[in-house]
Amino acid sequence: MKSFETEIENPVVEKDIIELADKIQQFKNLQIDEEKFRSLRLARGVYGQRQQGVQMIRIKIPYGKLKSNQLRRIAEVSDEYSRGRLHITTRQDIQIHHVSLDRTPELWAQLEKDAITLREACGNVVRNVTASETAGIDVNEPFDVSPYADALYKFFLRNPICQEMGRKFKVSFSSTDEDTGLSYLHDLGYIAKIENGIRGFKVMVGGGLGSQPRHAEVLYDFLPSDKMIPVMEGVLRIFDRYGERKSRAKARMKFLLKDIGLEAFKELITEEQKAIAFQTVAIDADAYVPSKPVKISDIPKATIKDQLAFNRWKSTNIIPQKQVGYVAIGIKVLLGDFYTDKARLLANLIDTYAAGEIRLTLRQNIVIPFVKQELVPLFYSELEKLGFAEEGYNKAVDITACPGTDTCNLGIASSTGIAVELERVITAEYPQYLQNKDLVIKISGCMNACGQHNMAHIGFQGMSVRTPNKLVAPALQVLLGGGNLGDGNGVFADKVVKVPSKRGPEALRRILNDFEANANGKQFETYYRETGEKYFYNLLNDLQDVTNLTQEDFIDWGEKDKYLKAIGIGECAGVVIDLIATLFLESKEKIENAKEAFENGVYSGAIYYAYQSLVNTAKAMLLAENKKTNTHAGIISQFDAHFVETNTIELNTSFSELIYQINKYSPNKEFCSQYINDSEYFLQKVKTFRELSNTFVETAI
Repeated sequence: MKSFETEIENPVVEKDIIELADKIQQFKNLQIDEEKFRSLRLARGVYGQRQQGVQMIRIKIPYGKLKSNQLRRIAEVSDEYSRGRLHITTRQDIQIHHVSLDRTPELWAQLEKDAITLREACGNVVRNVTASETAGIDVNEPFDVSPYADALYKFFLRNPICQEMGRKFKVSFSSTDEDTGLSYLHDLGYIAKIENGIRGFKVMVGGGLGSQPRHAEVLYDFLPSDKMIPVMEGVLRIFDRYGERKSRAKARMKFLLKDIGLEAFKELITEEQKAIAFQTVAIDADAYVPSKPVKISDIPKATIKDQLAFNRWKSTNIIPQKQVGYVAIGIKVLLGDFYTDKARLLANLIDTYAAGEIRLTLRQNIVIPFVKQELVPLFYSELEKLGFAEEGYNKAVDITACPGTDTCNLGIASSTGIAVELERVITAEYPQYLQNKDLVIKISGCMNACGQHNMAHIGFQGMSVRTPNKLVAPALQVLLGGGNLGDGNGVFADKVVKVPSKRGPEALRRILNDFEANANGKQFETYYRETGEKYFYNLLNDLQDVTNLTQEDFIDWGEKDKYLKAIGIGECAGVVIDLIATLFLESKEKIENAKEAFENGVYSGAIYYAYQSLVNTAKAMLLAENKKTNTHAGIISQFDAHFVETNTIELNTSFSELIYQINKYSPNKEFCSQYINDSEYFLQKVKTFRELSNTFVETAI
């Protein structure tokens, strides 16, 4: 413990890490239950994996921007605590696997030396804020969204209003109308716009993937940038209060929006603005310090061994940049996996010849910005030595895939194994697709869509299939016709057929052969819509037959042993099973947090802690009576119905009126003090009632 105190300068971070270490010990000593501990560690980036006894660590990389010193630090941590492999996710994070739980606080402390955090990388929180990987260099962008993504990430990190929501919450920023941030499938998506000389955003709300994908709706056609944070705070408060908490399947923002409707939702946001400390939050974009390219006077010579390969690579992996004289380089990273030795050499390369920065992309790749055009041959030569000079960046051959059954508890079939095979098929049999950027292929190991399969032109989802004699084989759901249309518009793919996994390559061949023969230059999503789902069903239907499987069909891609369907408990949101005894303790802790925030002058945060205490206390009593506690709003109304209106507990007011003061008054010092006192009074009142009730029952027995 002492080592954390001496190594970490930021006391807030230090407290976080010490708390994680303490909770690990409490969990091991059986002082807290597994579900409660899971919630805490998930919010600190510590995620259980398929293999017992080890953890996956998700490292938060806000909007995908990673400096060279941070890349070296992550490499060092991976070597020390993991196996030297880094995995880029579809949310611009980095994951390392096979980490001992006991060593996670120490690992986190090491990362913080270079301002890298695990906080809120997982759990029921605002997840990593993603952005277009070309932000700041895009030739078509109205302005750089990086300062805005940075400000939003920092504002909501550790913010009391979004620490214990019913489910995770995902936010994206898109630099242009091309919508490379994929706003239409996020809880909140921001697309950069300028109106009358004012910077702002088109705002999308309520999108999502998973088993029931939902297209986001337009919350605002244009929102000035200084309203971005207050509006998001309002959205989070509404989601926290009215969002489902019991059923994970219904707990995402998309279901809440569907239930109450867009207009009613907007009204709730407007009403909530009274409770928000800052009605506008101006973001000083000029104060944001972007990376700057190094000055290079002499251009080193580079020897190109294969000029044709170099020219093909340039045609697919060079990205135009708005800064004159510079380009960006796209690195195709197979399955998002690379090793620490390459990471260190890459860090050295960008320090010496670029801007000491890389960008992680939503397609699990790497972008190097600020490369002088004259240095492109040198970069190709050096990247070739690292195995990073494969052509086809962001083209059809560049397949996105989640880890699937490699490490994930929820994986049903291998996504990485089939991805490798499909890339081999395209490269060998369809080399023309090395240049095709209009065909996107994505693979997920289960319905949760971490590989984003249901927004791809061609998607595959890991499943299993049962034969007539009850044998189980790995399978793939084939989905077709999804795509990003731009400016917040998109199409989700149709589920067409389910085929044994070993027939996945044949399904892809048939789809591509048909497309080649009949599309007549149309883009895939257009051709699919015009041709129709039934046409492709008939094209692929015979591949669904499971009466003629061979022994090979029962072995998944990348595996040697016969397939065994084994699904664990998912941790994508970490549902907490609260015990009544611990809820009262948590209520007391939240009041203490409120008092601390009050002393520091953070009145809005203090009020929200007090609000959480009130809800927790009411929830404890309802659980004791076996009542449903699906939403905060439901808890509030039920407490009134079961305890206040029946005069079981006297408050001299309704519980609704007591707690909903939160959105009736501005968060000033006087109201904050009173609200904290109210929460303390309520906790004591309820605890006393509970104790007397228990005493009465025991006496009666």
